Amino acid sequence: MPTYNGHCHCGQTEWTVKLDDPGHILCHCDACKMLSGGECTLNTIAGKNDIKITKGKLETYDYQGDSGNPVHCYYCPNCTSHVYHHQTVMGDKIVIRTALLDGGKGFKVAAEIFGKDRLGWQPELAKTFPGPPQ
Repeated sequence: MPTYNGHCHCGQTEWTVKLDDPGHILCHCDACKMLSGGECTLNTIAGKNDIKITKGKLETYDYQGDSGNPVHCYYCPNCTSHVYHHQTVMGDKIVIRTALLDGGKGFKVAAEIFGKDRLGWQPELAKTFPGPPQ
């Protein structure tokens, strides 16, 4: 399984993550739009044990996801770049922000989730799920 290096905006926090499939999953949910200030976030799924913080540390906060269960957000305490989220309904899987990974610009769009919340002017780029994949 290939390993990718990641870093936050300010460079204070760095990590490595092992990914089976490094494609972007575009999330159009309202929480991601609020967090990013943009139309979606770029993500992929990894195992909780596949990420290793190699420099700095992460802070965390929680919010309630659409499932009604907690979502734990891990971010750089200096620049607030969100490194990953753990949605408790996903068990031992985490949601990694792929735009923060070296080489992430070359990843292809693999899927879109929360398509029901996509902004009206955005084209569909890949197979789209109305909410999270079932």
